[in-house]
Formats: sequence, C-alpha cells, structure tokens
Amino acid sequence: MIKWSYSGLKEYVNCPRQYYEVKVAQNFIKKPTQQMLYGSAVHKALEDYVGESKPLEKNYERYQPMLDALLEIEGERFPEYRMALNTDLQPCTFGAKDYWVRGIVDLLIVDNDTAHIVDYKTGSAKYADVKQLRLMSLMTYAHFPEVQQIKAGLLFVAHNTFIDETYTREESENLWKDFLPDLERLKLSLETNKWPENPTPLCGWCPVTTCQFQKVR
Repeated sequence: MIKWSYSGLKEYVNCPRQYYEVKVAQNFIKKPTQQMLYGSAVHKALEDYVGESKPLEKNYERYQPMLDALLEIEGERFPEYRMALNTDLQPCTFGAKDYWVRGIVDLLIVDNDTAHIVDYKTGSAKYADVKQLRLMSLMTYAHFPEVQQIKAGLLFVAHNTFIDETYTREESENLWKDFLPDLERLKLSLETNKWPENPTPLCGWCPVTTCQFQKVR
C-alpha cells in the first residue's frame, strides 16, 4: 500500500530516481541545506509565538505584524496540527500503521463551520504551489466534520505576501483529482520497480552520487 505525504509525492514527481534511492531503498541520505535549516528555525519561532505566546527573537521580530493578524482570527487554534487518513478517507492517528496519507498544518483555526489553514513559507512566492493547501483542506474536512468552508493561504513571511484560496466541502471530489495522476504514477513505479531519472538544474545538489546527472550543474 502506498503511504504518502504532499512533500513526498512532490519529491517523486521531481525525480522518481531520487525518491527511490532516498525514501524506498534508503541508499542515500538527503542532507538539509542551509535554506532548509533556516526554514525549520523560522517555523519553530512562528509556532512558539502563535501557540505559546513566546516572544520572537530579534531577527524574527519583523514577522510579528503578520502573526498578530493571524491571532485576530476567531476560533480555536491548532498550531502544527497533525492529521492522517486511511484508504477509506477516514481520519486516523498520525502514527497509525494503516495510514494512507498524512500531513502537518502549520496553523489551523476552526470557528464552527469555517476553518482557516495557514502554511508558512520562507522562500519566494514566485512559484507558489497551492496543492498543499488543498490536501490539508481535504484532511481537515475528515477530521472536523462540522467544517463546511476553508479559507487557506500560503504566508511568505520574508516577502509579506499571502496567497489564498477558498474551498467548500462540496468541492472535495474535485480536489482529490489534483493528486490522482501522480499517485497512479507512483503506484506504477512501485509495481514495476521502474524509477526514471529526471534531470533538473538541481541535479548537482542531489545526494544520489550513482546517477549520471548528479554532477551536472
């Protein structure tokens, strides 16, 4: 059975070979870059401020107005909220053995039949990908049956940019269709054990040193 997340499926689409070597065969370890480490540090600081009212360190204080705006939204807040679904699209615990898909919402706010989903981003908004918001919304509908509408957004904190979308529960079937083609490809790779290489400008930073494209920059 496939077990997946938004980030894992995206890594597969970017390069099936790397996905296999790192996640399936575990022949190589993908070491975090400086950008990834910075992103994790920022996420932790924002999580602590929103969830525990922990003051921001001086180098993160410029993000406070954006976070204060989020704190004005009415409803119960769930920072770093973990969700998972089984193959029947029913909610299960994040660590359940039979989970099918899972993910973590940076900030979920539930106010009766309306929910707000916010995902913090430290990079550029130039290539914003809202599919992650759609997956988190689908899982929210399963975990919170009372929610009928979701207002979701990517908050690019370094650029003070917010890219938002609104979904309704009635749209769920169409939202799932965003992921089915890539999941079918992943399923086929698992069944046939075929993991084609996909050269990109990032090949030079790939940990899979046995790939013919690894040193191409």
